[in-house]
Amino acid sequence: MIRGERKSYSLREISERFGGEIIGDPDVRICRVATLENAGPGAIAFLANERYRQQLNSTRAAAVIVGESMRDATGLPRVVCRDPYTYFARVSGLLNPPRQAQPGRHATAVIDASAVVAEDAEVGPLAVIGRNARIGARCLVGAGCVIGHDVTLGEEVCVNANVTIYDGCQIGSRVILHSGVVIGADGFGIAMADGRWLKVPQIGRVVIGNDVEIGANTTIDRGAIDDTVIEDGVKLDNQIQIAHNVRIGAHTAIAACTGVAGSVRIGRYCRIGGNSGIAGHLNIADHVEISAHTLITKSIDRPGTYTGVYPFDANREWRRNAAQLRHLDDLADRVRTLEQRLTQPRRSKS
Repeated sequence: MIRGERKSYSLREISERFGGEIIGDPDVRICRVATLENAGPGAIAFLANERYRQQLNSTRAAAVIVGESMRDATGLPRVVCRDPYTYFARVSGLLNPPRQAQPGRHATAVIDASAVVAEDAEVGPLAVIGRNARIGARCLVGAGCVIGHDVTLGEEVCVNANVTIYDGCQIGSRVILHSGVVIGADGFGIAMADGRWLKVPQIGRVVIGNDVEIGANTTIDRGAIDDTVIEDGVKLDNQIQIAHNVRIGAHTAIAACTGVAGSVRIGRYCRIGGNSGIAGHLNIADHVEISAHTLITKSIDRPGTYTGVYPFDANREWRRNAAQLRHLDDLADRVRTLEQRLTQPRRSKS
């Protein structure tokens, strides 16, 4: 995403915004962020993992962000805080603000006469905005985007180049859609009839909440009957497939190449690792973490971390082995008990 003009701030100004304790010169000026290894004059770096402490000794950063346990580990000007990585993210956002919409409509944009586009929105070259669409204040619609009929964008939505939003979908405010995203394509609804596949009309919408970010080439299908819903604060990585009628709870994050089948309900504050798969019609509780490359084939009703990497096999054998693996821990306990009995000396008969 194109960034806006960079500014510089003193450590004092940064601390006034985000808190933290300043040790050293509070007036040192910061204009960019960098890693400890590559930082130079004007840069601020951070140390969140003690494995990189050696780099702290050789960094050329103007200032660093450290945790409370590292407050005396360097003589550089520093901000001491509870979570250096989160603090760094906030500073990076301050120093690298997103580009703001430049009000106007490119001469090559095609905007239906019934569409309502805010005066301070930007519509880029070759963008198409359909009938009765509504584009909110300070939205940025990039080059080559297609905004379908009856689509609603809230305020400050950034739609990067070549995004397609199908008819009727609803996007909240402060949403970022990266290039290649497709919102509202038909879900994979088919029924076998007389030896041929019959298409099931997909008549729901996609409804996306506020403060959502969706990575490049991710696809979210419209609902078959009810809507597909992405709640507030959800973060989706690149190349994710979200099928029809899925609901993703607020502030859940899903990494790249994950596939979520139809009618899944994912809770709030979940974290799903890359290349994972979730079978259809399952429920995932709040605060669930799914490790990368994990296949979820049954509902999860309790918070926690779930992991599984299992090689493929013929389905019948796979099911049998999966059932046995679920009892593997109990089997191991029984084996240990038998081993203890076998190794204990037998008592002589009196």
